[in-house]
Parts: sequence; C-alpha cells; structure tokens
Amino acid sequence: MAGRGKHRRPRTNPLTRGFIAAGTGGAALTLPLLGATHASAAEPQSAPAAQSVPQAAQPAKSLTYTVVKGDSLARIADRHDVSGGWKQLYKDNRTAVGDNPKLIHPGLKLTVKTTKTSAAKKTATQSSAPAKPAAKPAGGVAQATQASAKTYADNLDGWIRESLDIMAQKGIPGSYDGIYRNIMRESSGNPQAINNWDSNAVAGTPSKGLLQVIDPTFAAYHVAGTSFDPYDPVANITAACNYAADRYGSIDNVNGPY
Repeated sequence: MAGRGKHRRPRTNPLTRGFIAAGTGGAALTLPLLGATHASAAEPQSAPAAQSVPQAAQPAKSLTYTVVKGDSLARIADRHDVSGGWKQLYKDNRTAVGDNPKLIHPGLKLTVKTTKTSAAKKTATQSSAPAKPAAKPAGGVAQATQASAKTYADNLDGWIRESLDIMAQKGIPGSYDGIYRNIMRESSGNPQAINNWDSNAVAGTPSKGLLQVIDPTFAAYHVAGTSFDPYDPVANITAACNYAADRYGSIDNVNGPY
C-alpha cells in the first residue's frame, strides 16, 4: 500500500532473538522375552546364541503431492524429508513450477522424493532360560509415556496459532485478534499476496505475504527457526509482529498501514 517505503525499512538495531527448539522424549517399557526350557534324562542342551535380524532400510520413494493454499517448496520439503531440501524439490519440478520457486499455486502437482523410512529396526531374540521380570515402579504399576509434538492446522487459524507460540518463546507481544485483524486488512488471508503498484513496488521491494512485508524488513526482523521465505505464512507473521513490536510496541497497536 502507499506510504510503506518509510515504515517498513529496517532499523539499524533490529531485535535479535534466538530460537529454542522443542524436542520430544519418550520412555519405553522393557518386557521380558520368555524362552522355553527342556528337561530330559540326557545331558541338557546348550542355549542357542541370541540372533539379531535388522530390517533393511527402505529406499527413497516418489509420490505425487498436490499443492494446497499456504504451501511453499521449503514447507513441503521439510514435511516429506526431501534429500537436498527445497532446492532439490524445485530442481525435480522446474518444468511444472516455472522460473520463480516462490510462486506455487494450489492444485499444482509436484513429484516428491521422500526419504522417510520405517520407524525402527526389529530384533528377534531367543533364550533357553526365562528372563527376570522387570522391576515395577512405585505403586506396582508399570507405565510408558510418550510426548508428542504439537501440531497445527494448515490454514489461517493454524498459522496464527503457531506464530503465537513462537512469539511467546521469543517474548514478542501480540494477540490472535490483533494479528487476524491486520492480516484481513493487508492480504485478506492470502499468503501469496503481493503489492505490485505502491511506492515500495516502484522502488523494487514490493510488499509480500499475509502481513505485506517488504524484503528488507523481513530480513531484518526474521525470527530464527522460521522459514527464510517471506511467503511462508508463519515466517511472515512472526517477522511482521517482530517489526511491529519494535516500532509500535505490538501488532495489537497497528490499525492501518504500518
């Protein structure tokens, strides 16, 4: 929009915040494997040695992926563990995508070479004597717990909620209502929106994405751990809120072009 050439230029000292990655942990319960013992008048047979049969690694698989609203090559490559990342994904689909890897449209079909393999190797073990029972924890009840990573819907609601969680970790202020209100004004919720007519566009730095951020501002206020693609919804929201916090105190204080 007009007048953004000034308000979106990066400051000399942008906010610098590190990114804390959350991991998952799990505790598994070990149960005894009971073997069979045989008694006879003759001398007892010796126990066969334990054998381990690892499962062969699965080769990379190719699949056809249909682009949905909000996708980027980086996001798709991360989701499917593409070897070589988004650059390899773009190389494999250059004809379909075209010359600009940032412009992929819903409905576009991509060939994705995923490297995901089966969950774990299986081991078969034989024993001639019964194993000792595993010790029970306090209370006499054995328990197994597994932590799971938080997931988000791949839509505007999910993008805002994921951004808010990242912002909370980084100390960036902002509310769901403040972000939603500004997104609807700036892009109507289209992560691929671009302004090719205002003063920023004339200067060669058009405003992009959900919150219409120019490239210099996006680079200066980019939040570590998010994509470097300004069209990526979560990266765009967090960078814009980081900028708004530095200039206006919070995205909640922005009620017009900023």
